[in-house]
Amino acid sequence: MPTMADVARSAGVSVATVSHVLNGTRPVLPHTRQAVLDAVEQLGYTPNGLARSLVTSRTRSIGLAVSAISNPYFTEILHGVESCALEHGYSLLLADPHDDPEHERTVVQLLHERRVDGVIIAPSAQPDALVAYLTRHRLPAVFLDRLLPAGAGGQDGLPAFDQICADGTEPTARLVGHLAGLGHRRIGLVAGLPGWSTTAERLDGYRQGLAAAGLPWDERLVVHGDSSAAGAERATEELLSRAAPPTALITANNAMTIGALRALRERGLSVPADMALCCFDDFDWADLFTPRLTAIAQPGRELGAGAVRLLLDRLDAPDRPARTVRLPCSFVHRTSCGCPTPPEKGTDS
Repeated sequence: MPTMADVARSAGVSVATVSHVLNGTRPVLPHTRQAVLDAVEQLGYTPNGLARSLVTSRTRSIGLAVSAISNPYFTEILHGVESCALEHGYSLLLADPHDDPEHERTVVQLLHERRVDGVIIAPSAQPDALVAYLTRHRLPAVFLDRLLPAGAGGQDGLPAFDQICADGTEPTARLVGHLAGLGHRRIGLVAGLPGWSTTAERLDGYRQGLAAAGLPWDERLVVHGDSSAAGAERATEELLSRAAPPTALITANNAMTIGALRALRERGLSVPADMALCCFDDFDWADLFTPRLTAIAQPGRELGAGAVRLLLDRLDAPDRPARTVRLPCSFVHRTSCGCPTPPEKGTDS
């Protein structure tokens, strides 16, 4: 079996240079790096990961704990995490916490026991046990999509962990403003699970959008759909049963969009003739619906890749201050909002 020394001789470089190329521990000139990679390919060299981890105390593996992996949004995030991790020579271990506070601590502990170098987590609405575990064991972690409550595990109101998420406030306000601009005065919101930062931000955006449009806040137009299709179906039915139901509806994630559409169908209501609809979260088949869904698109792949980069930065500099990164969303204008003519594909109008 070829060794690292064999690769070094074939490429005409030192063993240390081969190590830097394979482990990403130091920049190497492009032509030198390519010579090493060509030698690895030609000789069929396979690095000994176990031996390397014993020397470096790293396994070059990352744990990813996200719920609802079948959700198209989290699938995009997974692609971003995986591609960026592989680009930097890291493997990925995947776990589903099921949005359960106790289970999420358990699965992170299991990932930790498998000696991952760090974890990326989409936290539950009650992450206290998880935060306590991470703090106690000093396990490098990045929180993804949902932010921790202010000061959780930290001091002076500052976050104790690196975090990355999409902006939820301004895009939701934009949906409200768009619907108000079409003449709607009773705009309902099917909100997400209470306790999540994403739910709070989109609710804030809804309030801001109403205020900017000169519309009053009416608590009867907001029902929590608990971020699930079944919950949104129930919530939409509740809104439709009001004495003065909404004429337009915003759903706060893609699963709840499905539930809302089911409730509207059961009532024999069509979109947008009977109910204008806008949703937070775009997905590949959103433009296959009739009508095509006007949506806020989150940068899933960029969020996943950004989480990996934050974690690798943390591994390289364990004592640097924690960072919170926010990425912008885009408004995908189609026809479910009631606009008579869809804009050209790819526009953000």
